[in-house]
Amino acid sequence: MKLDAPEAVVEIARKLHQHGFQAWAVGGAVRDALAGRAGGDWDIATDARPQQVRGLFRRTVPIGIEHGTVGVLAPDGVLYEVTTFRRDVSTDGRHAVVEFADSLDDDLARRDFTINAVAWDPLSGELRDPFGGAADLAAGLLRTVGKPHERFAEDRLRVLRALRFAGWFGLRIDDATWTALVVAARELDHLSAERVREEVSKVLAGTPVASMTLDLYARSGSLATWLPELAATIGMQTPAPAEAVGRRRARAAATEPATADERRDEPAAVARNDAFGLALRAADAVSPARLLLRWTALLHTTGYPAARTRDLRGGWRYVGHERAGAARTEQVLRRLRFSNADSERIVRLVAIQSDLFPPDAPDSGIRRWLAHVTRDYINDFFRLRIALWRAYPVERGDRDLRERWQRAREVLRQRPVLTLDGLAVDGRDLLAAGIEPGPRMGELLRTLLTRVIEEPALNTKERLLELVREAVP
Repeated sequence: MKLDAPEAVVEIARKLHQHGFQAWAVGGAVRDALAGRAGGDWDIATDARPQQVRGLFRRTVPIGIEHGTVGVLAPDGVLYEVTTFRRDVSTDGRHAVVEFADSLDDDLARRDFTINAVAWDPLSGELRDPFGGAADLAAGLLRTVGKPHERFAEDRLRVLRALRFAGWFGLRIDDATWTALVVAARELDHLSAERVREEVSKVLAGTPVASMTLDLYARSGSLATWLPELAATIGMQTPAPAEAVGRRRARAAATEPATADERRDEPAAVARNDAFGLALRAADAVSPARLLLRWTALLHTTGYPAARTRDLRGGWRYVGHERAGAARTEQVLRRLRFSNADSERIVRLVAIQSDLFPPDAPDSGIRRWLAHVTRDYINDFFRLRIALWRAYPVERGDRDLRERWQRAREVLRQRPVLTLDGLAVDGRDLLAAGIEPGPRMGELLRTLLTRVIEEPALNTKERLLELVREAVP
């Protein structure tokens, strides 16, 4: 079988063969190629030991040499992982103890799912598939290698990996694997936060339709362990807009299930009519290349449970859900050990998600809005708003948002003063004018900034000092 492998992979395999070693392409690239998808990392499995691999290639990196993995830096500038055949000796559900093996079949037998237990010889084109992974891919089926409960007990992260692969490739999880997966999902709290964060991030960054996998998270019970704030929105009504467009017409109770016709051309996951479905659709509406913004869209409804109140007609309102959502989002990100910078950005976007200036706002109103949102958040704010509109569209909403985005950009091109740094005076000027250091000075500077945002022409040293003298007789 001919797969479209990089020339560097073929050359690495050729050199290993020339010195009497086996060389098989394994892992995601082989699986993706069989599924007709481009991408995936090309890894090589061999019976050569790590030191033998390092002796054959001029530029190597011992990236996991104790586990048999050597990075070979090829002429194309890519670091390819070459790993010695291994077999598992023992595992505690998080880490496996392995030993080197001489057989490719031993190495494939320790893989998680049949679709990942396929090897390809880049020189001969031979496909080694002892567990029927290629046939499972063709049939749209996900199965474990061997007994499902044993595979999940060896590494509980395989629960989330199974859901990711099923969502990515549109696979049905076979009954035995699903039953064992649901049981193993109860033990996901034993995983490290970093592994869970990276796995969910792979879901969000790896496919335009992340909702397929995230819906499986909910159905399997996996969501409740690490993302209980999001799980709390399952089954919760969404605030129906006054007018809706497209297939999702606003329903009086917002609980009526979508019809078969409505579901025909969209994934079942996004046909949900609850707040969880709203979050899934919003995440799908953001480009996978914008990972932090996808996280924001996914978590933007987490404040609904805390903010929910009855309106006068007996429906539900969610006034203030943004602030509650920001607090709950911060809990999620702290639990998953996001960096402070990433966490701050996501939480801030959740908090300001609804803070949009009116369509008829004057330039001064837009400047006030820009000062509130700040320059660093403006583009992502509008991208988020457009994603939320796509998740629950209302009449003319997309056009309206783009018009306001354009107006904000037009005002920005005028280079308005939005922060204290842009004022024509600073603390030293106020000192020279007789203002004592302290809270009063800060209050005066903020007042001047407010005046300048309203009237940019005031931003001269002479005029601002005149305003100071008027304020402080």
